[in-house]
Amino acid sequence: MDCATIVVPVNYQKPGDGNLSVSISRRKATDPGHRQGVLLLNPGGPGGSGMTMPNWMKSEKIAGPFDLIGFDPRGVGRSTPLRCEVPPNEPLRESRPADRQLAQIEADAEAQEKGCAAAGGGIRKYISTANTARDMDVIRGVLGEKKINYLGISYGTYLGAVYGSMFPSKLNRSVLDASMHPDWLWYEQAKQVSVAAKENAVALATWIADRDSRYHFGTTPAAVLAAFEDLRAKVAERPVETPGTWMPVDGTTLDYILGSSGYRPAWDVSTQLIGQIRDAANAPAGQAKLSSDAGKALKILYGTIKPTTEGVFPAVSCETPWSKDLKGYEEQMRLFREKYPYGSGAMQAGPTNCAYAQWTPPEKAVDLKRNGYPVGLVVGAEFDPSTQYDGSPAMASKLNNSLISVKDEGSHGQYGRNTCVTQKVDGYLINGVLPGSRSTCDGSPRPDVPADGTAAAKTFKPAGGSLADRAAAGAAAAKGPLNRY
Repeated sequence: MDCATIVVPVNYQKPGDGNLSVSISRRKATDPGHRQGVLLLNPGGPGGSGMTMPNWMKSEKIAGPFDLIGFDPRGVGRSTPLRCEVPPNEPLRESRPADRQLAQIEADAEAQEKGCAAAGGGIRKYISTANTARDMDVIRGVLGEKKINYLGISYGTYLGAVYGSMFPSKLNRSVLDASMHPDWLWYEQAKQVSVAAKENAVALATWIADRDSRYHFGTTPAAVLAAFEDLRAKVAERPVETPGTWMPVDGTTLDYILGSSGYRPAWDVSTQLIGQIRDAANAPAGQAKLSSDAGKALKILYGTIKPTTEGVFPAVSCETPWSKDLKGYEEQMRLFREKYPYGSGAMQAGPTNCAYAQWTPPEKAVDLKRNGYPVGLVVGAEFDPSTQYDGSPAMASKLNNSLISVKDEGSHGQYGRNTCVTQKVDGYLINGVLPGSRSTCDGSPRPDVPADGTAAAKTFKPAGGSLADRAAAGAAAAKGPLNRY
């Protein structure tokens, strides 16, 4: 790739107040004879680095006619960074906090805000979606392009919608993949993550119940969910060790696993792992540990939860007002620990640093509209664990864009992963052909494990190989993490 650095104002309203650097990357069109301009890419976040995205896309058809442009948004990575001081105490991580722990969650959020305020300096309040959109237009200008094309994932969908609303004459074709909801900024968007986690856990339980002869969790969804709850109680009291490879599996970690087991092809491996956690939890004292193979598979499937010190998310997510009513957050956390406990559970309903922010964003959120640029595409997947599916049809309606819905999917971001979606998006970006105002694609197939009572179940032979190898093969086939959460 070609890489460069551009200079943009800290504050576009007062350009003389100082500058920031923004790093950009380019992978030139491989078919220059049919070049159609540039395609800007953004992976989401807010706070995700996009510098290597052109290389992610190098094998896709869009690499032929488009210069693929990646960038680190202001505050991120190689661009002028925005940082937060690390709080003195590690934040509480509890998907189902007890009442006595709610005050600690609030104190953690306040400590994070203090750390971000201390390290953010004079640039923090100017790290915003609107200013990133302005930076994108500077990128367009320095590349000498009259218009850009755009592909954004997750938060990148909102960024793209903001850019089109602010610079409609500068946007040509646009694809918003795994869209945020235009009306859920930002607290409701956070809560919907746990709603989606519950939906995925119920879907997994329903599938497991039809295959009790293999997994032995129960013959009804209710029985499987009850078995999950029983297992959660055991590991909350006595966590299962995963020596050298992952964190101990306690109650909160198990909720995370259950809530982020959305990707359908991984269900067999995921369920076997949950079964091994159950076996370890039922082992005698001192023997409650997983094998190295299981630990490696867990890491491949679910990653590792790491604390972050980047300051972009805690800044951008405060660009719309947050309630200061702590009692209201506590009420929501009590509701979510009972009704939506999987994934991050009640933590998604708790206050963030934004509830304690003492600064006022210098401008209101942009009014989203499509007025002056072509009809674009929005892609949404059922059971998306990060941007709940309802956000995609809502964004399509808001912008009068076409919508591609992916049925029974459970993963986050479909372009380059789902063949049907990729073909429709390529047809639109390359040829300008819309797939229709509303269209559907099938999601990734569920594992070929027949249900109990079917003829195929009598002759079924389970897949061989280690769990880690099977998880790695699944990740390779999916062209990305199996359970992005």
